[in-house]
Amino acid sequence: MKFSFILLRNMNQKFSSGSLSRNLFNLALIFGVLIVITACVCRGDRDSSLDMKPTPNETPPKTEAPTDIPTKIVEKDKNRKEDKGDFLVEHVRINDSRYEEIDRQIKDEKLLEKAADQLNRALILPHDITMRTTNCGVINAFYNPQDKSITMCYEFMEYFYTLFRNAGASDQEAYDGMFDATRFFFLHEIGHALIDAYKLPVTANEEDAADRCSSFVCLNELGDEGVNAILAAADFFRLESQNNTQRPSGSEMADEHLLQEQRFYNSLCMVYGSNPNKYAGIVTKGLLPEARAVRCPNEYQRTADSWSQLLEPWRKN
Repeated sequence: MKFSFILLRNMNQKFSSGSLSRNLFNLALIFGVLIVITACVCRGDRDSSLDMKPTPNETPPKTEAPTDIPTKIVEKDKNRKEDKGDFLVEHVRINDSRYEEIDRQIKDEKLLEKAADQLNRALILPHDITMRTTNCGVINAFYNPQDKSITMCYEFMEYFYTLFRNAGASDQEAYDGMFDATRFFFLHEIGHALIDAYKLPVTANEEDAADRCSSFVCLNELGDEGVNAILAAADFFRLESQNNTQRPSGSEMADEHLLQEQRFYNSLCMVYGSNPNKYAGIVTKGLLPEARAVRCPNEYQRTADSWSQLLEPWRKN
């Protein structure tokens, strides 16, 4: 298996600002691929056999007693939610010339509009959810429950590149890691939005639930690209924890997010648990302790089953 670049390397190479600027100009294409794939969050191809209806000229076969298929159709339609909203796009004026090029490309290519269209074809919503990209003045990505919006900050994408580059990754490796990590965190914010919109039950930490939503989508819908996204996020968590050499402060311990070290191991546990044979190297190379690894298959399956059941009533197809 191919592990992410930082986990297998121990180099010390200085950050190149020129390379970052060049990569930021190409981010529009990357971000376009990222956001369009989120339509698969609720891809509804699992029960397609139950959605088949006879054509107007088709005579249903006569039976002495009704089969259970019509009952299943009725039950499925009964559980289907009413669609009252859409994913919307909002373009915000940026105030930092560093991000003018990527902002222009995203608008000209209508990347957010295309993503919204794909999501609206896949998901039923009880209200509108707005998506935007902009410079925020801070390194962040967030869902705002007040105005029902998801914001991806250009500073956050830039930070991924800088962190990976400073850790010794090559220019291309840092660029790939930035792309993959952005994918994971965008899906994390989608998780928050869906939890809020659908009033999904969360019996533990919502930030952890959003992480697991992202991992669920990555592992079940995106194949190797999804695995790379989780591993890049794990790299990010590990590097952030290593950069913080001091004991966590009171504010850090009180934050609703898990400690970065915990998010690192949780991410690896999801990948390993999804296919222990394929991803055995995560354990044999010492990245995930065996004591945790033996519980990961069950941990992954519970996560996958839970999100599948929670999202089923909101699928359009």
